[in-house]
Amino acid sequence: MTDFKELQLGDRELFNSFLKDYSFGTYEYAFSTLYIWRKMCRVYHSVIQDALIVKKDDDEKGQSFMAPIGYREENLKLIIEDLLEMKKEIPNMPYLFRDVEEDFLAKLTDVYGEKVKYVEDDGNFDYIYDTEELISLSGKKFHSKKNHFNSFITSYSYNIKDINEHDTAEECIKFAGQWLDDKTGKTDELMYEVRAIEELINNRSVLNIEGMAVYADGVMAGFTLGERLNDNMVVIHIEKGDNNFRGIYAFLNKVFLDKYFSDVKYVNRQEDVGIKGLRMAKMSYHPVKLEKKYNVNIEV
Repeated sequence: MTDFKELQLGDRELFNSFLKDYSFGTYEYAFSTLYIWRKMCRVYHSVIQDALIVKKDDDEKGQSFMAPIGYREENLKLIIEDLLEMKKEIPNMPYLFRDVEEDFLAKLTDVYGEKVKYVEDDGNFDYIYDTEELISLSGKKFHSKKNHFNSFITSYSYNIKDINEHDTAEECIKFAGQWLDDKTGKTDELMYEVRAIEELINNRSVLNIEGMAVYADGVMAGFTLGERLNDNMVVIHIEKGDNNFRGIYAFLNKVFLDKYFSDVKYVNRQEDVGIKGLRMAKMSYHPVKLEKKYNVNIEV
């Protein structure tokens, strides 16, 4: 069986050689995403038929492959045949592929027709927004967000620090730990997220991460971390705020984009993981698109 290796920070150069200009519509295939979740999702990789193959082994979802990265169309069928053979030997693999975007699903359908069986991965769709809209907050549909933003700037004496300024990175890590301590009903994912935040911050220069912290009345009120995936899309990896400061999230959202990513057309604010409250919050910012993801099998 093909040898799959555990993902390491040193694999970034290999991934970038396959990803090149990031052409995916979701954030799933970004190296930084895979790296910070590599232990929870048990992320492995290998090169098969000159394409980069990522395999995940999730406790809840089982094992699966992601869409091949950097494949040549003439090799696609050979790649799929190899993966199908592996699937026969892999326990707990309900789907051959997860995190499949519409373009790759169309490619599979072109090759395999009705043998391709798929379902939408509801709760896992990425929310895509117009960056300019989230910066300007203009118009009736953003009226409440603009009010929240104005409430923050008029209620508190605040200042902004780049994450590379003195001690700011360490203070963000400490803030994330306190944020977790204050949560009720801590889950494994929340605890892992705090560890992921620490890794993102400590490896920010390697992972090309931008970060901003906000202080209100002399204490940290929140911070956010993001990454430019290509000239058209930025992903917000992390956004944490203290809700005791009214309007902190509206402030973080607007100012971070304006300060760091105003030249990028779209912002990806990830999925709602099927949580109703999170879905309502994400919809309240009026996404221009939900980037769908699919779970796929091929019956041969």
